[in-house]
Order: sequence, then structure tokens, then C-alpha cells
Amino acid sequence: MYDRDRLIELFKERALKFGDFTLVSGKKSNYYLDGKQITLHSEGLRQVGFGLLELLKDVDFDAIGGMAIGADPIVGGVLAVAAEQGRSLDGFMVRKEAKGHGTQKYLEGPVEKGQKVVVIDDVVTTGGSALLAAQRCQDFGLEVVKMVGICDRLQGGQANFEENGLSYDRLLTVEDLGVTPLKD
Repeated sequence: MYDRDRLIELFKERALKFGDFTLVSGKKSNYYLDGKQITLHSEGLRQVGFGLLELLKDVDFDAIGGMAIGADPIVGGVLAVAAEQGRSLDGFMVRKEAKGHGTQKYLEGPVEKGQKVVVIDDVVTTGGSALLAAQRCQDFGLEVVKMVGICDRLQGGQANFEENGLSYDRLLTVEDLGVTPLKD
């Protein structure tokens, strides 16, 4: 079962760091969220898996995935929890660069054109990497029905998703962790 308070506690204990950081977006920040400290931890990943399936309970989708490597453990966790719940669900990974041999494709996994998918990311700032993953899914022929973040820094990701016609939700925000969102 999903325990939101426990996930918040785990983020505070394991993933939230204070200091001077430069984010992938190039922005400076006095805090950093290392989502992999949650998604590569047994209890953290289990909470994320249960939380995402609860969050997505009313969403019709066939597969879940996102940009490698950040989304990879999340996909595995969601699939394991889905199996426990008796739900059939596929996962996929989106490569940053096309595979240099064989099929030379961006997407890996048992997805087929026309399927409905959810694109996930661990920490959302501007949403840039998740948007790239969504674009690659659409280019492949998938229908992106939802974008989901584990923790949102509240720095423009939602607006960027919506500008691109993509529905978005998240499990947590930095405010849930007691952090004031940074202003641009």
C-alpha cells in the first residue's frame, strides 16, 4: 500500500541535499533532489510503485516508461507492483541517443504503435527530458496519455507539459518536503 507520508520522509532522509548546485536545466539551486536515492532503494521504489499505480488508477494506459536511466528503476518498480495486483502492464525505456547497431531505435520494450502510454520522470524541474521522451514516444506512434513526476520542483515543468498538450500529475512537490520553490 502507498504511504505518502513515508515517501516524504524517505525523500527528506535520502534524496534532499542542501548546498550550491547547478541543475540539468542550467539553473542554480540551493537544494538538490537526487531521485535515484529513492528509486534505487527497496522501500522507496516500492512506495513509488504503489503511489504511481494509485495516482494512475483512472487513467487508461498500456505501458509506462521514460528517459533512460532515470526512469528505468521506476518502470521496474511499477511493473512489479502491477504484477502483485494482478494487472498486466508493459514498460519501455527511451534512449538519449538511438541505438548504434541492430534496429537503431530510441525505444526499447514491448510497445507497439497506437498504444496508450504514461511517461514518467523522477524529479521534474522544467520537464525537458520528459518532454523529449514524450516526443520520441509520439514519433514512434504511441499516444502519450499522461506525464507523471515523482517529485516536482515547481519550476515550470507543468506549464511546459500543458503547452505541449500533455496532461500532467505528480506524487509530491518540493513544498511537501518543506522546501520553498525557487523563483526564476
